[in-house]
Amino acid sequence: IMPLGAFKAALMGTAGVSTGDVVLLSTQTASSSTVLDFTGLNSTYGEYIFKFYNINPETDGAELQFTMGTPTIGDGNIVMTTTAFVAYHSEDAAQAALTYTPSIDLAQSDSFQELTHNIGNGADECAAGELHIFNPASTTYVKHFYGRSSNYDEGNTTAGREWDHFVAGYGNQAAAITGVRFNMSTGDWDGKIKMWGVK
Repeated sequence: IMPLGAFKAALMGTAGVSTGDVVLLSTQTASSSTVLDFTGLNSTYGEYIFKFYNINPETDGAELQFTMGTPTIGDGNIVMTTTAFVAYHSEDAAQAALTYTPSIDLAQSDSFQELTHNIGNGADECAAGELHIFNPASTTYVKHFYGRSSNYDEGNTTAGREWDHFVAGYGNQAAAITGVRFNMSTGDWDGKIKMWGVK
């Protein structure tokens, strides 16, 4: 079980670098960027947590996505199998649902995995959330992960919806992975992503 206590503020992004079991390893800011790459994942930490803040796409309705790579991101994505579901509610309360979303799933695919759902590109629209990856340095087991995000969609009206997006799965590779790439499904984007290591 991951300790919180003194590290809770650090996990929530309100502190600098913590000491002990939870350590802030990297902070990157996207500014009209295409990708953010995080490298150097290793056996020092059994879990890596990525938290993303104020993710705002250039293109209305774009998705924040991620993939895992080895030994470096540029060498290609690993194959993933995933499952996802979403909940949403519109501003005018006319629409609400909780549903499995097979269109977001990956089935032994090296495509990027969506972490959000149709983010609006308005000044008051964005996404936030987190991604957890477990034991990426293992040379025996697949690489499990789960993510959760919240975002306002591209509706731009009172019918605009707030989404709660859940995804989980595994990278089907026994070899260690050393990097994670985040990008938008289309266009550039702004926002901040922090990477934490959990011993």
